[in-house]
Amino acid sequence: MMNKKVTNRFIKVGSTFLIMLVVFGCANSTEKVKESKKDEKYCLDGVFKKDIEFETVIKQKISEGIHLTGVIEANPDKIVTFKSLFSGIVTNTFFSIGDKVQKGQILAEVSSTEYTSLNANLQSLESQIKVAETKLKSIQGMYNDGLASRKELDEAKSELEILNVEKTKTTANRSLYSASNSKSVFQIKAPATGIITVKNISTGIQITADSDEPLFTIANLDDVWVMANIYASNIQHIKEGMEVEIRTISYPDQVFRGKVSFIPQILDESAKVLKARIVMSNKDSKLKPGMLADITALKKQEIEAASIPSSELIFSENENFVVVYRDDCDIEVRKVKILAKNQEKVYVEGLKENERVISKNQLLIFNRLNEL
Repeated sequence: MMNKKVTNRFIKVGSTFLIMLVVFGCANSTEKVKESKKDEKYCLDGVFKKDIEFETVIKQKISEGIHLTGVIEANPDKIVTFKSLFSGIVTNTFFSIGDKVQKGQILAEVSSTEYTSLNANLQSLESQIKVAETKLKSIQGMYNDGLASRKELDEAKSELEILNVEKTKTTANRSLYSASNSKSVFQIKAPATGIITVKNISTGIQITADSDEPLFTIANLDDVWVMANIYASNIQHIKEGMEVEIRTISYPDQVFRGKVSFIPQILDESAKVLKARIVMSNKDSKLKPGMLADITALKKQEIEAASIPSSELIFSENENFVVVYRDDCDIEVRKVKILAKNQEKVYVEGLKENERVISKNQLLIFNRLNEL
């Protein structure tokens, strides 16, 4: 009986010791794994590095972006509207809305009774002038022979001068109306170079000289106005001369840069906003009237801070991070604090000037480093 109790007790002690060995062994193994992971270092693979891009941190004055909306308009100082100087029926048109035309280019032809009247008047004047010239020549001879008075000579000269003045006036009117003798029509010519933005004329319609409606409108779009809406909350921040960045749906990857040229002192009654004017050069004709514009006004401060492109930030668990690169085996995930930002750049606290930050595929490296 005694031997049996001793045996059972020995078995229990042995089992306990064995369990302790197993637990100690597992704990030791876990510590070794942890230690191994702690010592593990992430290094950029040579192949993967080809897909990595870097950006150097620069220190500059903070430029905060204020978002505005707007629309592109033609410069009203370079818009020409054409109203007819005569009445008639349009026989031909040679342009459409959106066409670019040159000054002096024929845009339409009009058949008019005024053309017939001007021609008849001109022919009559030319005949009268010939008679008046002959009369003057005759009186001049008689005056030289003492057969005509000075008064008669002066009257003949005056009559001829009046007829010549009337002819000059009639000829000027024909030129003003761009009369074509070969086609017996008036030609409407472009008064300026630009783009046709309005067209109220077509073949067969009747036009009148007393109409208030323009036949067409030509706008020179070498420079355009971007009208920015400044709401009450932003009035104190937007100043004349402030630099702006303009983006459009048509050119999402292109940034147009300009400055606020003019801010009116009264609000637009319908929209209840200030309509700030931004004059933009438009030699390539990309900016077209009617386009909507996304505008960022850059509010510059005297404070300097580290700046990087906005695309380099990694947002995770309500915090912002960047991946700092020193060499292929020395890469760090660093938390940063945003001080200010605009469409392109972000100004942060937590980076030093000239440090290098990974700007492409940084999220893959961020996740890999967080797994270690």
